[in-house]
Amino acid sequence: MGFKKEKYEVLKRLLLGNYLHEARSSISEKNLLQTGKVSAETVAKIINKARGGDYSTSPHHFVDNIEVHILRKVTYENKSWYIKWYSLEPDLFFISVHA
Repeated sequence: MGFKKEKYEVLKRLLLGNYLHEARSSISEKNLLQTGKVSAETVAKIINKARGGDYSTSPHHFVDNIEVHILRKVTYENKSWYIKWYSLEPDLFFISVHA
């Protein structure tokens, strides 16, 4: 799936509240969406600002056949944001959301 299609899908699920969070350590620094320090609406605004050059994919660290979507250095409100997520139908999992 290309970036435009993936962006549409993640924004749709995010705004509908259809997402989960991957369990991990350091959530207070690495997943501000999970801790409530950043709202889903703010994350949607950050993702919406992203362009193709901000986007990449890589295999999940533990399960190679899961494609992880990564946004790097997306500027929003004078901060550079890093966001990682993956999809396992029907679920969407956020791994990282931080500046």
